[in-house]
Amino acid sequence: MPVCGGWTFRQLVLAIVMVITGSINTLSTKWADRETALGTAEKPHGFDHPFFQAVGMFLGEMMCMVVFLVMYCSGRGVTNRQRDANYCGLGYNPLIFLPASLCDMTGTSLMYIGLNLTYASSFQMLRGAVIIFTALLSVAFLGRTIRAQMWIGIVSVIVGLAVVGVSDIIFNTDKNKDTNGIIAGDLLIIMAQIIVAVQMVYEERVINRFTIHPLEAVGWEGIFGFVLLGLLLIPFFHIDAGAFSELPTHKLDDAIDAFHQLGQNWQILTATLGNIFSIAFFNFAGISVTREISATTRMVLDSVRTIIIWVAALALDWQKFIPLQILGFVVLIIGMMLYNDIGIQFIRRTIMTRVLRRPLPPDEDQERLIPEDNANRRGGNIQEEPQPGPSNAAI
Repeated sequence: MPVCGGWTFRQLVLAIVMVITGSINTLSTKWADRETALGTAEKPHGFDHPFFQAVGMFLGEMMCMVVFLVMYCSGRGVTNRQRDANYCGLGYNPLIFLPASLCDMTGTSLMYIGLNLTYASSFQMLRGAVIIFTALLSVAFLGRTIRAQMWIGIVSVIVGLAVVGVSDIIFNTDKNKDTNGIIAGDLLIIMAQIIVAVQMVYEERVINRFTIHPLEAVGWEGIFGFVLLGLLLIPFFHIDAGAFSELPTHKLDDAIDAFHQLGQNWQILTATLGNIFSIAFFNFAGISVTREISATTRMVLDSVRTIIIWVAALALDWQKFIPLQILGFVVLIIGMMLYNDIGIQFIRRTIMTRVLRRPLPPDEDQERLIPEDNANRRGGNIQEEPQPGPSNAAI
């Protein structure tokens, strides 16, 4: 029964959980980055462990597999088609998730390094660059056609990203942040979106051919990412990164030092646990929103998450208010709406249904920003609709 704007109580709860847990994921990671604690060198230093944090994120994704297995055993949320395909000889080779996991592992690590160097709000906004690279790769490898309106959206996203990046450089008032570090962080985040776009195109071209539950797919990518990056922490411990690392030992990453700091500072421990559990709930809620409402709504909620992160960063005094960021954020949102054909269709539908009181044509009544129960109309593949945003990274 609808309780708010045509949404059912379940859909409203899923939307709220997605926004809150997604915001917590980015904020908790940044919180840990800002804290200091004694390490193995018995010297207080910052929690500069981006690869260790990425392993924690994959641990959270692995939890999605647990949720899927519970759903499978209880018979809830898993179609008979998925049940037969997955557990009658699997019906697919789990190694198809390995390339996607490698992309996720690389992209997430780069983004965590970038987040450590720049602001949380800028990190969230710059992730919008994934639209640009996804669109270009979709044309090359998926045979997509980009309409004029979508090109305008892409240009708007580029302008918005430029405004956000320039505002970080010109109005940097944080004495603890080096301008060159902010530039490097912003560039790393944008570079990571290229890898995220490759992951999305691969998932749509290869993995979507199989009947796989979305939570199961995220779980497999989490398993591969956790094992691979966890093993890579061993050689990372022996690599001297020089000035690139802020650790006292200048190692590329030091998992032993990270665990030592977790035991010395409850705030770092809390932030790390928040990162792990929030990514699990964010994936579950995000996938559920896509299935029960729409991918478009999921993108809109992701924009709301950006606002919450920005406001929280200002309230916690993690950064100063930069008016130019408002302009950049608005231009970014306009670009995303144009690319996803949200604004025009939403305004047109609203005028027809609310003002003119006319029903929508059948071909336009497939996806509603303010939806009815669409659950029974959704397919069973890994991703019911293409979505130009990170497939799992709440970061």
